Amino acid sequence: MDRVSGALGIDTSNYTSSAAVVMTDGKCKSEKKLLPVPEGAVGLRQSDAVFAHVKQFPEVFSRLDISNTDIRAIGVSSRPRNVEGSYMPCFIYGLSVAEALGSALGVPVYRFSHQQGHIAAAVYSSGKEELLSRPFMCLHASGGTTELLRVDGIDGISVAACTADISVGQLIDRAGVMLGLPFPAGPYLEDLAKNGNLPEKPKITVRDGRCSLSGFENKAKTMLENGVSPENIAFYITETVALTLKKLCEQYDPENLPVLFVGGVMSNERIKTVLDGKDRFFAEPRFSSDNASGVAYLALKNIFPERKA
Repeated sequence: MDRVSGALGIDTSNYTSSAAVVMTDGKCKSEKKLLPVPEGAVGLRQSDAVFAHVKQFPEVFSRLDISNTDIRAIGVSSRPRNVEGSYMPCFIYGLSVAEALGSALGVPVYRFSHQQGHIAAAVYSSGKEELLSRPFMCLHASGGTTELLRVDGIDGISVAACTADISVGQLIDRAGVMLGLPFPAGPYLEDLAKNGNLPEKPKITVRDGRCSLSGFENKAKTMLENGVSPENIAFYITETVALTLKKLCEQYDPENLPVLFVGGVMSNERIKTVLDGKDRFFAEPRFSSDNASGVAYLALKNIFPERKA
């Protein structure tokens, strides 16, 4: 079988170990594994996350079949965001693996932010590669981030609006663990909410480009204490997240630019339904959560700038 040129991607976030290959024929192969979190916990300390990557990344990488791929470049998530001072130790492990592989293979290693990888994975998955050559808005909603971004090229990312406290992903995870669900709670809360009804309409407030979400965590706790069913609380939290994200887009996209939705929270079908509309683009679910496909795609674009997705 003829070997196809491609780029390898590595991402070691605080949630997931992941590796991917994007090839010049447009195909993508990826493997990932969630980091183990103790029952009842809502996250990992960075030292524990790094150790988990050390133990499980070799397994993830071994499942990625690159035997028929001519690796021409490596892309790696080296930091959370592409801003001065952005740092998280768990990404340093992935960077060290990428640098070692790059040296062994004799190929360049390109460093990107985790956020750039999320955006690129969504662009690749949605088939809207033209977005990278024009301004657009990107709503990044994940376990660590809630930001509405203006994107002028992958290196021109600025924040238009964001959360003032916890992220939407943290709200989902904390409410889910409160309801006895595993962490990360996103898929489990989504399933639970399917059998629920809205106990009351959440009051969403966004001021000066900031939304506050911690009050809704307290609201969910009060509901639980007052006997509201877990299904209804799950629906309330889901609707809170959906309406908050919708309001951010309505208030802080004055040019009415296209909006690309990225991040693990965007794999929730109910939230996608609330946000859907003209010039609204979503990644496939497997490209929405943490994955290495985006940084692989960006690395490939550096080697083959004219290649189309």
